Amino acid sequence: MSERSGISPEDSPPGPRRARRIKIALLLSAAVLAAADLVIKALAEALLSNGATVDLGLVNLKLLYNTGVAFSLGADLAPWLVIAATAAIILGMTWYAVSTAPAVPALSRAGAAMVLGGGGGNLVDRLDGKGVVDYLHSGWFPTFNLADAFVTIGVGLYILGTLLGSREQQKA
Repeated sequence: MSERSGISPEDSPPGPRRARRIKIALLLSAAVLAAADLVIKALAEALLSNGATVDLGLVNLKLLYNTGVAFSLGADLAPWLVIAATAAIILGMTWYAVSTAPAVPALSRAGAAMVLGGGGGNLVDRLDGKGVVDYLHSGWFPTFNLADAFVTIGVGLYILGTLLGSREQQKA
C-alpha cells in the first residue's frame, strides 16, 4: 500500500489494456460455456431421442423440450416472443457484465461468465422453435440442463463475489 495515496495496486482501477483483456476473457469464457452446453444438448438429443432414460442415481437422463422459460413459465406464449424477450435480457446482461467487468471481483466475473454462457446456450438452443433441450431429470424437481445449472450457480457466484468484494472495500 502506498503511504501517499492509501491505495494498494490491487484496489486501483485497471489500465485500459488490462480492462480490455478482462472484458475479452469474460466474453470468451461465456462463449466456451455456451458451446459446451450446446454440445452436451446435441449428445442428449442423439442418445435419448428414442425415449430412452438413463438412471444415474439421483438424476436420470431423460429428453424433454421446454418451450417456456424457467420452470416452463410462458410455455403458451408465441416462440418468437420468448426468443425476443430472452435475447433482450441476455443483451442487457451482456452489456452490463462487460461494462462493469474490470471493476468487479474475479468471483463475480466468473459468475457473470456462467450466467451469460448458460443464457446464451439456452437462447441458441431455442432458435430452432422446438424449445430448450432439457435432460437432467430428478422426479422431484423440474427437468433442467447444464445451461440452467450455469445460470443458477453463476448468479450465486456473482452475488457472493459482490458481497465479499464489498467487505474488502469496507476494510480498506
